[in-house]
Amino acid sequence: MENSQKVLQKTKALKTKVEKYLKLVGVWNDLKVLNELGLEENDGSVVSEIGEGIAKLKDELQKLKLGALLVKPYDKNNAILTLHAGAGGTEAQDWVQMLLRMYTRWAEKNGYSVRTLDILDGDEAGIKSVAINVIGENAYGFLRSEKGVHRLVRISPFDASGRRHTSFASADVMPELDDDIQVDINPEDLRVDTYRASGAGGQHINKTESAIRITHVPTGVVVSCQTERSQFQNRDNAMKMLKAKLLELKEREHKEKIEDLKGVQLDIAWGSQIRSYVFCPYTLVKDHRTNYEIGDVNAVMDGGIDKFINAYLSSGK
Repeated sequence: MENSQKVLQKTKALKTKVEKYLKLVGVWNDLKVLNELGLEENDGSVVSEIGEGIAKLKDELQKLKLGALLVKPYDKNNAILTLHAGAGGTEAQDWVQMLLRMYTRWAEKNGYSVRTLDILDGDEAGIKSVAINVIGENAYGFLRSEKGVHRLVRISPFDASGRRHTSFASADVMPELDDDIQVDINPEDLRVDTYRASGAGGQHINKTESAIRITHVPTGVVVSCQTERSQFQNRDNAMKMLKAKLLELKEREHKEKIEDLKGVQLDIAWGSQIRSYVFCPYTLVKDHRTNYEIGDVNAVMDGGIDKFINAYLSSGK
């Protein structure tokens, strides 16, 4: 039964890819016909329409090409994206909220759905940390390029003197694992805490200890979930997050020390950023791994990060 379900899933994925390709072929043929009509009737008004169509077609072809290059383990899976505020206090917490909006808009534009798994509001404004589930084919393959520290430079809306501030936030990206992927977790290694969920949610969310925090004692990995009404659902989501994190650690078992096993722990501060978002004294977003940059910072913050993702994946990283 499980094998037949996997075959159906693979068949559906392949069918979707073929349909996307045939749709682009149709767009190309339409543009050729439009060009031929314009030449026959000496109609220059179609030039701009053809130009816009070709530009969009190039973007879609690039996405299709990158989708074919996503061959690493779990690239096709859903993604679990976690954002944490770093150096900068309230500024950094506001920066996390801005990044959450950016990734949510990106997901919506690319046909993905987003589900909030856990969120911790800031003391005065913004968000201290948030975990979301980005659901759709290749979500992890694309979003793994976003893992690292993101740096913001702007005039602070929280500074009465109008001074320029630099803030940092980290993004961690893990694949959501299929049920058939086995990760051995000893229940005795887990410490499970329940608590009352914070934030909006009505009387139920404030009166019951439905939120779950799970600590994997041997590695110190901590995951939490509080957005579901049911403690059972929150526990299930938290275990999925823990499973993904432990698999990531398992793939680095050649490291001897637990600090190495948990990866390079860079400070969420100066010198460790993968990308800078500058609002002042000029506008620029630059990825420091690929040197790709865009001057329209507002478009990027509105979810326009595809070109950064494309540049990263095209570099073979």
